Amino acid sequence: QVQLVESGGGLVQAGGSLRLSCAASGRTFSSYFMAWFRQAPGKEREFVAGISSGGGITYYADSVKGRFTISRDNAKSMVYLQMNSLKPEDTAVYYCAADPKITYRRDEYGYWGQGTQVTVSS
Repeated sequence: QVQLVESGGGLVQAGGSLRLSCAASGRTFSSYFMAWFRQAPGKEREFVAGISSGGGITYYADSVKGRFTISRDNAKSMVYLQMNSLKPEDTAVYYCAADPKITYRRDEYGYWGQGTQVTVSS
């Protein structure tokens, strides 16, 4: 069982940066593949970035590659998403998610946070 709580969202101007955090509870956090998804109004929830259980392998959607960086600290049960060069199209609710296996499919994730709003103004 994993419980996830996101923080760090807010309003930022285009070109700016934000760092999202996801605090996880549960003794098996270090065994989970962790991911960030986002959902913009009227759109489906989409995969943004993922990181392997040990943190050595990362995955990114093409739309954020080179601008976003996912990382994790297993000792603190934390996952982060550093977002640079933000664009108005990055505006969405961002969700942290956990699954025992590596997957990009949102319907395969059993654990989700409540989400944090990111708004990028032009």
